[in-house]
Amino acid sequence: MFRLTSLLYAIVGTTLAGIGVVVAVSLNLYDFQSIIVAAVIGAVAGLPVSWLVARKLQSL
Repeated sequence: MFRLTSLLYAIVGTTLAGIGVVVAVSLNLYDFQSIIVAAVIGAVAGLPVSWLVARKLQSL
């Protein structure tokens, strides 16, 4: 399960981090710290999401 979660995190984590950066830029937060914080929040949010998706895929 760890391997599947890791593979999914490579996609989910980068996608959510990118979404966070787009949200930060669309809110006119162009400073470096806001963009980094948004990317880190997205990447951290990707951990439980990828674990949940891997668990659902394992049960199929």
